[in-house]
Amino acid sequence: MQHGNRSDATGRRGMVGFSSSPDDFPPPPAMSASLPSEQSNRRSFLEQLALGGGAAALLAGCQPDAGPGATGPTTGAAAADGAVAAGGSAAAGGSGTGNRRLRAAFSNAGLQSTWCALGKTTAELWGKLLNVEVVWFDGEFDPEKQRNKIDTITGDDWDFCCFQAVQIDSLKEPVSRLKARNIPVISMDTLLVAMDEMRNTGVWVEVTPDQVFMGESSSRYLMEKIGGKGKVIHIGGLSAHSGAQGRRQGFENVHKNHPNVEVLGGGVRWCDWKEEKARDTFEALIAQEQEPIAGAFFHSDQMALACLPAIKNTIHKNMVVTAVDGQKEGLLAVKEGRLAATTVNPVCLIHKTALFVGQFIVRNAEKPDSVPLEIITPGPLVSLENKTTLDAMFYLADPTHCLV
Repeated sequence: MQHGNRSDATGRRGMVGFSSSPDDFPPPPAMSASLPSEQSNRRSFLEQLALGGGAAALLAGCQPDAGPGATGPTTGAAAADGAVAAGGSAAAGGSGTGNRRLRAAFSNAGLQSTWCALGKTTAELWGKLLNVEVVWFDGEFDPEKQRNKIDTITGDDWDFCCFQAVQIDSLKEPVSRLKARNIPVISMDTLLVAMDEMRNTGVWVEVTPDQVFMGESSSRYLMEKIGGKGKVIHIGGLSAHSGAQGRRQGFENVHKNHPNVEVLGGGVRWCDWKEEKARDTFEALIAQEQEPIAGAFFHSDQMALACLPAIKNTIHKNMVVTAVDGQKEGLLAVKEGRLAATTVNPVCLIHKTALFVGQFIVRNAEKPDSVPLEIITPGPLVSLENKTTLDAMFYLADPTHCLV
């Protein structure tokens, strides 16, 4: 599996590492090699995580010290006249902001999701440590509601903004207005706009996991455990979410190599990240089968956990269930044997990195061309066979730590 050569309908190219433009990718590190061993996969992940942790330790000392009387550009609006580059940040035309308190707007898909709720906790925790006021706008898993909320804040004073869109392109217009005011916008987890439109729209960088890799990782484990044959269920997130499309692609990349595996329902069943919809869909599918279903792949741990009670004490009780997210609830389910495996979608690392990058852009008066277009956050497959990784992820994902 060569992530650097993969593309999808959004124009996005999946890889593990950094890129300054969608057509300029360095060779992917070892983690992107086809089916890496658990040992090398774990080493690659922990090495990259250590780099992120080291950056956190250096934050306080690497920012320019303008002295106690320093006055930096407080907001995008205040700095607009001084900006020297189209699409530049509030600080792009200035000389940095020293260590003054910054103000950032954050929004992710919906706080009903434990993944999104942990992202909020992470941003607020690290915001306090970095002297950044984080103001939250819940997407409520509704693109129109999220759009209306972001529309109302584009005239407010922000140093930078970090958004996970419920739906690609839904925030394009308000992001363009923020760009006109020289306020940097960072995209988290899913694309705000197609990658080749990011800089023109005002998106400086996309901080994201490799969605296709996550889908492939959990699906490959599933296929191995069921012996490459039988019937499986594929429960998807939101079809308009680029991350869900990446996970679908990952599943299909693996499934095409297993012709003896039938996907019930004709393919992915989109459930919009909603537990009730996932449970209703899942129960309807299993009710139609008179023979045991071999397995199921879910785009999120939360949807998977909502469906597990439906197979208890039934002919499907031995179903192999895998998912994506790898946060505390999912990891606990792996420990208890309820989930066979999950691939870590590092919510804390994504939100933390977006916050770090945003404050660096402002405090260091960075320009768009000095920031990579895409930052891929790594996440390993976690199962009972990999106890060391399971224990490490359980600690790092704890809401009191908010590290991965």
